[in-house]
Amino acid sequence: MAERSSWQELRDRRMAEPGAGESYAAARLAFELGKAVREMRERRGWTQAQLAAAAGMTQSAVARFEAGGTVPTIPVLDRVAQALGAKLVVKLAA
Repeated sequence: MAERSSWQELRDRRMAEPGAGESYAAARLAFELGKAVREMRERRGWTQAQLAAAAGMTQSAVARFEAGGTVPTIPVLDRVAQALGAKLVVKLAA
């Protein structure tokens, strides 16, 4: 029977594959953006459908975004920010 790898060993092997670091960073960004939007929406007491209507998008698009399944374009982020009464700030930091 083959020996099983630990989670850390598996992660290390996967992260050593070409493009893995960039994919991980993109997934982290998508998750963090979605989490921030979900938290703002919940503070307003809105459903995903209410945010979707206010931002001119579908409820399923909001759900995918909040789950970190997609990274929206800057214009979509701007519409979401406006719908939530927030300001979109995009910056590069060293």
